[in-house]
Amino acid sequence: MAEHTDESGAAAESLLEKITEKFHGHDSSSSSDSDSDKPASPSSVKAKVFRLFGREKPVHTIFGGGKPADVFLWRNKKISAGVLGGATAAWVLFELLEYHLLTLVCHILILSLAILFLWANATTFINKSPPRIPEVHIPEDPFLQVVNALRIEINRGFAALREIASGRDLKKFLIIIAGLWVLSILGSCCNFLTLFYITFVLLHTVPVIYEKYEDRIDPFAEKATIEIKKKYAVFDAKVLSKIPKGPLKYKKMV
Repeated sequence: MAEHTDESGAAAESLLEKITEKFHGHDSSSSSDSDSDKPASPSSVKAKVFRLFGREKPVHTIFGGGKPADVFLWRNKKISAGVLGGATAAWVLFELLEYHLLTLVCHILILSLAILFLWANATTFINKSPPRIPEVHIPEDPFLQVVNALRIEINRGFAALREIASGRDLKKFLIIIAGLWVLSILGSCCNFLTLFYITFVLLHTVPVIYEKYEDRIDPFAEKATIEIKKKYAVFDAKVLSKIPKGPLKYKKMV
């Protein structure tokens, strides 16, 4: 009888140990699951990468993501080289050779009309069909869309100039004044065609170089931005903060 009691007690203890181990195992698994569900600590999260001008989109998307972006970023090297070569030829023709635009257009029209006129009259003697001159016309919808988009951008520029002239944002005012001053210096050194060509060449070279080496350029840009912000903070504390901003506001008379 005592042996039966001991065997039943041992069985109960072994059953209790199994239940306890199962319970603890479930707790440990649930705690590990809960730990995995918890968000990572801020130290484990990778710091946000600095991008030039605070951009969050790729360079191709910033340029519109269409055919113009493909041309500027040399997605199709033949088209990009052709566009840049055509701009270079035009600059050499008008700037270095001093060929005038009106003269060039007139000479091209004279040559084209003379060739077509002689060809159309010569077909009657050589028994060949006359040349097929295509009908050229400007479609209305795309033309109106371009004009409308240009109108919106011009109005936006006028609104920005009005906001700057109102004296509400001193920082933006100084930036615009500095930019116009730099443009005036460039305008005194070269004419509009040369300035336009330089801008065109920069658009075809700087973005593609930056896209290729952005991981090396962005750290230097970050350091330069930090230094500029420090210098501006000192200048703001010593000079800009002492200048009254915006139109004067009179207090209401009680």
